Amino acid sequence: MGSKAIFSLVLILVISGKFVQSDLTFNFDNECSFSVWLSASPSVGDGDPERGPGTLEIFSMPDPWTGSLWLRTKCSYDASQVNFTCETGDCGSGSVDCQSPPPKPPVTLLNLDINQNVVSYEVSLNHGFNVPVRIQPIGGTLVGGSGVCPVVDCIKDMGDVCPPSLVAINKNRAYVGCNSPCDALKDPKYCCTGSFTGQACQPNDFSKRFKELCQLAHTYPGDNDPPIYKCSGASAYNVTFCPL
Repeated sequence: MGSKAIFSLVLILVISGKFVQSDLTFNFDNECSFSVWLSASPSVGDGDPERGPGTLEIFSMPDPWTGSLWLRTKCSYDASQVNFTCETGDCGSGSVDCQSPPPKPPVTLLNLDINQNVVSYEVSLNHGFNVPVRIQPIGGTLVGGSGVCPVVDCIKDMGDVCPPSLVAINKNRAYVGCNSPCDALKDPKYCCTGSFTGQACQPNDFSKRFKELCQLAHTYPGDNDPPIYKCSGASAYNVTFCPL
């Protein structure tokens, strides 16, 4: 194949949007007073997941990519210096790398669908809460709406308001996070399973309390207020841990 033919083929692929995978900038800003370890399912290729307090990392997220991000907290090696575990968000890998296995709740989830610089994004408390977080698109336009792409977040610490039945504790019986009622109580009405699907999936006393504190997050499986926003053409996404 001649050089002109190769150039024409490449140009067609670029125009059609079927060329090689690109990347999208995510700025991970850890404003927490403690280290966190970023985790993803499926993997985003993060070889150094630890983010110390006060650190800002400019990270290239794969595009396309669909999955969840979350944070692990209070992580350390055991006495043998072999097994690496975390008090929240642990994925059972036993290593610093935690790319793909689902996390052990409670975790604040950032659910993303990235496709050719169009990003659907939400903060979900459907599997509990462990770290306050905010997602803020930089620029871009709201798909299916007008104006800028909105911020979503859950910036209130649940530690003081988590119901006793949902409190997650460590081996020293200290609070480490707040479970969702589905994960803690295993009741179909909280999980929106069985006879509680569709229209029968309704807010509950727990989710209503969480919504009072985190109005921009989804607090139960059927929650669509706010909707899952879709942003096109943002130059980057600022993701802040412990934003206040």
